[in-house]
Amino acid sequence: MRDRGRRLVVALAVASAALVLAGIAAALAVDGSRSGEDDSSWSLISFVFPIAAFSAVGGVIAVRRPGNLIGWLLTAIGLLFAIVVACSGITVWALETGSLPTAVAEWISVGSNAWVLALGLIGTQLPLRLPDGALPSPNWRWFSRVSILLIAISVVGMAVVPARVEDVPGTANPVGVESLESLAVVFSGVLLCFFVALIALVRRYHRTSSYERVQLRWIAFGGVVFFAVYFVTLPLAAAFGEGTVAADILISISQAAFAALPISIGYAMLRHRLYDIDVVINRALVYGGLTITLGATYLGLVLLAGLAVGQSSDLAIAGSTLAVAALFRPARARIQAVVDRRFFRRRYDAAHTLASFSTRLRDEVDLDQLGADLRGVVHETVQPAHVSLWLRSSP
Repeated sequence: MRDRGRRLVVALAVASAALVLAGIAAALAVDGSRSGEDDSSWSLISFVFPIAAFSAVGGVIAVRRPGNLIGWLLTAIGLLFAIVVACSGITVWALETGSLPTAVAEWISVGSNAWVLALGLIGTQLPLRLPDGALPSPNWRWFSRVSILLIAISVVGMAVVPARVEDVPGTANPVGVESLESLAVVFSGVLLCFFVALIALVRRYHRTSSYERVQLRWIAFGGVVFFAVYFVTLPLAAAFGEGTVAADILISISQAAFAALPISIGYAMLRHRLYDIDVVINRALVYGGLTITLGATYLGLVLLAGLAVGQSSDLAIAGSTLAVAALFRPARARIQAVVDRRFFRRRYDAAHTLASFSTRLRDEVDLDQLGADLRGVVHETVQPAHVSLWLRSSP
């Protein structure tokens, strides 16, 4: 049974890789035949990273823990996205170059609707079954079935919308049916299921073991990283304007960041000793804020110094660099204090308690009072169930 599962994992991985390579090759062939037009293949190439992450992480989990449904879900999601890349790239290549009949290209484009199924699985089944692959309780079985039904209806609804294929004039959706076009509205119900699945994940977090809580925090961290990059890069891409090089690069970054989700899932499920996620989040907030602060300071100083001594002066750049280097340590300490105070209040309070105790320790001469203070500090900072203080008697 295990050998059969490994062969299936390898087959799915090979299929995903072949589909991605076919789609990328077709997109590059189209861009190579164009002259003076924007390179549109980057949007597909950047999506190779999340596809590879979903397929690789899912395959490893499926091989090591074949009874866990998460591995198979991730592998299936990677395959579905690979189908989207292949169908989209080949369709554009066929329509632009005329290498295939238009009718064939139109039918190939139908497979691009697989993104609905992939996104639906990510938003419903993954939150419902993380991290052990099982539902939170048998009571959630009905919701799982309803969400799968809504996803299936949404796939049909999106597939039958009458429209041009890849926005190419003279083409039409071969499965377009106007009477069934309203089924696409069901996708809004799938989006609603996303929030319900997140509620199930939060409830599981509060009821599960401490180790699984750390796992779920790592997975949440990966999701937050993706959404943070996504919601920062897309507005910037819109500001630069559609079709510009900067906009294409930002969109590619947002798509590549999607890989953070499967990578965090794989790390949380496959590593036995997880690093403290609170420390990772703390460092990410501190150094992220430090990078933004120093970058903004550098740009501001360069602009001000350039206006004062000339925009092409190397002295302005050198002076700004030295000023930013001098600000690194005090800015880091200040941002660390703000992050601890706002987001890690227990650590901030513990540090202040220890500092206050150190101050009192220099002036305390009463051994009994010192022992009471020490026990109080341990209670406030470590919060143990019981504290005992043993003193060695003098000979």
